[in-house]
Amino acid sequence: MRIYVPATVAGLRRLLDDEQLQPLSGTAFALTPRLREAYASGDDEELEYVAMSEAARASLRLLATELAEDPSAPPRRAVVSADVDDVTLRPDLDDAVVRVAGPIPMARLAAVHLDLEEAGGAVRAAAAVVDAADLGDPDAEFTLGEAEDHELAWYGVQELPFVLELL
Repeated sequence: MRIYVPATVAGLRRLLDDEQLQPLSGTAFALTPRLREAYASGDDEELEYVAMSEAARASLRLLATELAEDPSAPPRRAVVSADVDDVTLRPDLDDAVVRVAGPIPMARLAAVHLDLEEAGGAVRAAAAVVDAADLGDPDAEFTLGEAEDHELAWYGVQELPFVLELL
């Protein structure tokens, strides 16, 4: 199953150091049967994009914590896609949420999705209000939308060391 794991730049650096990805609490996102049922239309590619977008929003939550501890942290959403076999569906949390049993080795990673530099201001603002948006604040939701208007760039896993060096 293709999964989408929320991350941050610091998490991507740990990934390179550890040569494996450890999702926080094992949480990832995927095209699950429940996600498919939630949409009246959409092919697999469109629904995979929905799952990746959910992971990008979860990345904002990770980034909010990181920025609170280190305001100089790069304000970029990051999502790592991987192909794994052992996942547990978590419809109690959300339609696209899955739980991964343990660390994901580099060999299982498919790609890295990362905000470009121009998204930084919108991402920083969205990280500050993501919880309020989740609770229904329309102004916060608008701010979140500004960040989500920026598409994540796609990088091959082998490109990650060079991408991080340029940050």
